[in-house]
Amino acid sequence: MIGVFSESIKGIPSLIVVQADRQNEPLPVFIYYHGFTSAKEHNLPLAYILAEKGYRVILPDSLYHGNRAEGLDMEQMQLSFWDVVFENISDVKTIYDWLSDSELVLEGRIGIGGTSMGGMTTTAALTQYPWIKTAAVMMGTPKLTEYADMLVDQYQRTSGKAINQETIKNVYSKLTKIDLSRHMEKLNDRPVFFWHGDKDPVVPFEQSHSFYKEAVKQYKHTDRIYFLKEKDRDHKVSRFAMLAAVKWVENHL
Repeated sequence: MIGVFSESIKGIPSLIVVQADRQNEPLPVFIYYHGFTSAKEHNLPLAYILAEKGYRVILPDSLYHGNRAEGLDMEQMQLSFWDVVFENISDVKTIYDWLSDSELVLEGRIGIGGTSMGGMTTTAALTQYPWIKTAAVMMGTPKLTEYADMLVDQYQRTSGKAINQETIKNVYSKLTKIDLSRHMEKLNDRPVFFWHGDKDPVVPFEQSHSFYKEAVKQYKHTDRIYFLKEKDRDHKVSRFAMLAAVKWVENHL
């Protein structure tokens, strides 16, 4: 039987999805991050399938989302987008430390994935944590500074407001450190899966696809990085994509 357990991991509200009779055993672990304005519960289908296959899946709530919501309006949320991503990166390490201290990881087998903002979190985490064994990026761009340019432009055009230049400078100085497109050597031949719909109006398909075309040149084993394009798909993960991500994790973790 699959159990869904609510856990506060050092203050991070999370769901842990695992075979109930094995919840205290060391298992391979997959951490999966939701997208912007979403929450941990929205990724239970993927977590359930992976749990059936013997994985412990951790679904955390991001800052200002789910059980961490603080009643911010949409404009406040938009202006907090990168703060959420930066907090996610810190949270990944917190979760890793908790898992290690609790001896819940089998042979160091930890992977990470995410949808949209969660996919961006995933690519950023690869620049920081060499212990990540595999990753699944669902319609998320690794080109964080390029995407930030787009967000700033969109916000200023639609709101008619200018963002403080010092704020922009501070954000960009942090982004350059976690922008995987600027640190491709950090991939280190690790298995990474990308899925993206080619009609995505939110996160540009071309950003992730162009990254892949450059990144694959860095791999000694080119089958360890894979890009799955879904024709005519917009900004929503399909069942086809979810099952492909599950298969990738099953083969590489």
